[in-house]
Amino acid sequence: MRKEPFFVGDFVHVFNRGNRKQEIVRDEKDKLYFLQALYYFNDSHSILNIFRNLNDLFRFNLNKMMWPEEFPKRDPLVKIHAFILKNNHFHLILEEIRESGISEFMRKLSTGVTCRFNKKYDETGKLFQGSYKARRVDKDNYLQYLNVYIHIKNAFEMYEGGIENAMKNFDDAYEFAKKYPYSSLSVYEGIESLLIKIISTDWLIEAFNDNEFKNFSKECLEYLDFDETTLNVIFEHSSV
Repeated sequence: MRKEPFFVGDFVHVFNRGNRKQEIVRDEKDKLYFLQALYYFNDSHSILNIFRNLNDLFRFNLNKMMWPEEFPKRDPLVKIHAFILKNNHFHLILEEIRESGISEFMRKLSTGVTCRFNKKYDETGKLFQGSYKARRVDKDNYLQYLNVYIHIKNAFEMYEGGIENAMKNFDDAYEFAKKYPYSSLSVYEGIESLLIKIISTDWLIEAFNDNEFKNFSKECLEYLDFDETTLNVIFEHSSV
């Protein structure tokens, strides 16, 4: 996946994994911090020691998301349409809403997550495997498949027995994916959570009407070897 120039209005698939495929989150607090980072770093202001300030202001509760009145008015860098966090990597679907917004957001996110991880675990050096990977998305075709890849295929890999067992128990596995707390699928499926403050549903929400997404996901996983190579082929075809 090559990095391309982005323009306002572009949808972009962004992902990165741990250096040498190491874990980027090790416990629930790390995962909750990642969710908070998606919210608080998605802002044009550079607030020094933002999480320390949050804690000082209102004894910061990781289970809540509040934008303090003491901070400048929130000014998002990107729209986050979808994401999933796994132990050693993450995927995002972002929309560029201002020039260089994605680059700035990813710089802040990567730096913040790395600094916290290294401080907590007394580590040094790179947490991620180089710079993030990014590709502009054709939202009328490729995005439909990418939506399944991020929300369902990645979640099914975490289902007991892996994706093969998930396909044998598709309905149960789909419920597992819906309830996985570190994915935006719950937002689109109407499950109330703090993620509603992170996710912009103004485009993808149409894909989730009348069980269409569930049925489409099952067809994709039955007939496609849904890895990054397959996505690249779909992307090239949809761009013709």
